[in-house]
Amino acid sequence: MIKILIVSFMLLFILFLIYAIVPTLLIRMSGRRIVKRIHAPAIAITFDDGPNPEYTPQLLDLLKKYGVKASFFVVGSKVKAYPDIIKRMCQEGHTIGIHHYNHISSWILTPFHFKRQLQMTEQAIYQITNKKVIFYRPPWGSFNLFSLFLSKRFEVIMWSHIFGDWKAAKGKNGLLNQLLQATEAGSVLLLHDCGETWGADKLAPYYMLKCLEIYLQENVKKGTKFIALEEVSF
Repeated sequence: MIKILIVSFMLLFILFLIYAIVPTLLIRMSGRRIVKRIHAPAIAITFDDGPNPEYTPQLLDLLKKYGVKASFFVVGSKVKAYPDIIKRMCQEGHTIGIHHYNHISSWILTPFHFKRQLQMTEQAIYQITNKKVIFYRPPWGSFNLFSLFLSKRFEVIMWSHIFGDWKAAKGKNGLLNQLLQATEAGSVLLLHDCGETWGADKLAPYYMLKCLEIYLQENVKKGTKFIALEEVSF
């Protein structure tokens, strides 16, 4: 009985490697059909996991203050819950992309459920903005064996800089210095405007916003250009 359990566990583990871990590693290392940098004399700031009713409006206020356009990879269920925030994003010229309907890893989604996550989020965004959805970023940057095939209608956006800002401690210690060093044209920065996902801290966006304002203040003054992904040719 124990041997059967061990063999079963090993088979499941091998299947999981083939379905989830190996594809993620190969896609990330090869860069096949994913975008880590943009071909533009500008920086693309992107935000995941929102919208959040408290922090996303503050973030939109901050971006408007400095005349910066950004890109938001939104969770479909939150799009349904906060349509006015999505409408404002669209009206103010920001790009809106898919980040699954629920914040769930591609590793544990069957092909059917993966496709549904994309379709439901796409539909939720379109119903509010009446605009075609072009961009997709998987939660945690995780892929499975069928991810690229099932998401082939979208540009898959990863990042050149990730800061760990979903943790409040990072916002208090180190985030600002890392941001201030992220000034190279073509960079894709990943930040988070919601701290409600698994492993995140609820107060993390509060500290992120404080650091981001200093970063924008410094770089806008220097003439650094920030663009939304819709302004980039792919």
